[in-house]
Amino acid sequence: MADTNEPEPEPVAAEEAPAPEKPVKKKREGTKLTDKQKSALAKHREKMKKDGMEGKELKSHSMKMMTRVRKGMSVSAAHKDIMKAQ
Repeated sequence: MADTNEPEPEPVAAEEAPAPEKPVKKKREGTKLTDKQKSALAKHREKMKKDGMEGKELKSHSMKMMTRVRKGMSVSAAHKDIMKAQ
């Protein structure tokens, strides 16, 4: 049996216990494509279309290319990187 002479501990109020802080997420700084990069990507897309790439595959390839070019890669380096990953 429990000893009833001891007082029960009081529950800790939410104000007293600080909530754990969430880690601050780094906000991505969006870099826009220059006109030169846009035209190079459009030219590459047309080349891929002529080579037989169509539909979802073409769109997926274009989006992957765009993200890499935004990071600073050239169109040819981005294409090689994508093809190497497949």
